[in-house]
Amino acid sequence: MFARTQRLLLRPVWPEDAEALFAGINDAGIVCNLARAPWPYSAEHAREFAARAQDPFYPHYLLTLPGDAGQTLIGSCGLGQTDAGEAELGYWIARDHWGQGYATEAARAVIANAWTLGHRRIVASHYIDNPASGAVLRRLGFTPTGTTRPRFSLGRGYEAMAQEYALESDMAEAERPLAA
Repeated sequence: MFARTQRLLLRPVWPEDAEALFAGINDAGIVCNLARAPWPYSAEHAREFAARAQDPFYPHYLLTLPGDAGQTLIGSCGLGQTDAGEAELGYWIARDHWGQGYATEAARAVIANAWTLGHRRIVASHYIDNPASGAVLRRLGFTPTGTTRPRFSLGRGYEAMAQEYALESDMAEAERPLAA
């Protein structure tokens, strides 16, 4: 599955992306804010991730700039499945591309695809020491669930407090924030 936004091409991860994936995510400042990525992140981790089969109901994308034939990897965004069976939004942006609105732009496209796939609720969370991610979620229309709980981060190697959010598909488009 592919998606296109004003500035981004969202495309599947391919095995030949492993080197660029490694270069983009191999940063403790990124990995420590992810639940499932290990630290240190190795080239072998990137190869394993790039070789994984895609679940069409929980698509995951590489974020690339379309003007260069999708060669410049700036991050990743997609859906995973929680232990409770809910769709969970996740994303990361390479440090050189922080602060440019790419996470919000990509996540909007992923959310639109999630509704098309039949998901009716999407959850997300952010570690409380990463308020920038919380700002992205609020711009997307996610609302806090009122739960802050410890969540294990493989990259940190320990549980850290995470704020939980949810987005319901029945929310009227007019009610969703439009700010990028």
